Amino acid sequence: MAPSRAAPSGLVASVSRFWHRTYAADYIGFALLVTCYILILFFVEPFHRMFSLNDLRISFPHAEVERVPIGLDIIYAVLVPLIFLILYNTATQGSSHKHHVAILGLAISMALTVCLTDIIKNTVGRPRPDLLSRCVPKEGTPHDALVSLDVCTQTDHHTLHDGWRSFPSGHSSFSFAGLGYLSLFLAGQMRIFAHGAGVNSVGDHAEKLVRGDLVRSLLCLAPLLGALMIAISRCQDYRHDVYDVCVGALLGWTITYWSYRRYWPRLSSSRCDEPYAGPPGADDDAVRYGRVRDEEEGGGSSSRANNH
Repeated sequence: MAPSRAAPSGLVASVSRFWHRTYAADYIGFALLVTCYILILFFVEPFHRMFSLNDLRISFPHAEVERVPIGLDIIYAVLVPLIFLILYNTATQGSSHKHHVAILGLAISMALTVCLTDIIKNTVGRPRPDLLSRCVPKEGTPHDALVSLDVCTQTDHHTLHDGWRSFPSGHSSFSFAGLGYLSLFLAGQMRIFAHGAGVNSVGDHAEKLVRGDLVRSLLCLAPLLGALMIAISRCQDYRHDVYDVCVGALLGWTITYWSYRRYWPRLSSSRCDEPYAGPPGADDDAVRYGRVRDEEEGGGSSSRANNH
């Protein structure tokens, strides 16, 4: 009979328990994403595609004043959702576990979005619509030939090199990640798509009324409208074209949906307003919420019967 493998003990066991019983992996991953973004921001320059002075797509003026500068984008996409999440969970007396995962999901969504967006931006090196205004080509540069960065006389380093970071739109991905997360959170808390909402109290007729509540549905869409306006402003400022903005918005929405679903059931679940249980010991009251099984997420009456 083969001898049983000895269980880990000492420091290894302590680290293993800490890793599996807390959100340590999530926070370490978040720290790595932030570190990656900082390194890209300060040390990475974009690939510089060749361009032509005759290309009208990059001949738009450079807007010195943006409609939504980066500072405002951070306020709209990060601070507004964060404050709303805290106020909503406080007003509804949400558990500490619910507070925790709501904020953690938003933070990871934002960090992953900016990191991936900047990796793509610098790798693709697509010229912005205002590249020629940024570049200020030296006199004598041929108009009917492909030229490179060497013909530019712009002395401001950021203004010049940022001219090759058009794809995808960072404002668009960032705003759809933050405000998109808020939209998903609201849809879950208000049970907009939840099967069986209201059945326990007044029957099937109430279920249809709740699921068809246009006012609450529009409230959930409001953050997405804000994100859309931010994305459109990038075209108005000639920082991006429609292609950049659409891909950026899709990227931000995809990432935030992925981040949201790591902590919350799907929106059609009968328990969509409660997060998944965390690691045992991550939150004292997390044990109150069992992880929603796949068959429970359908929201059928059988799953509710089993819960009772």
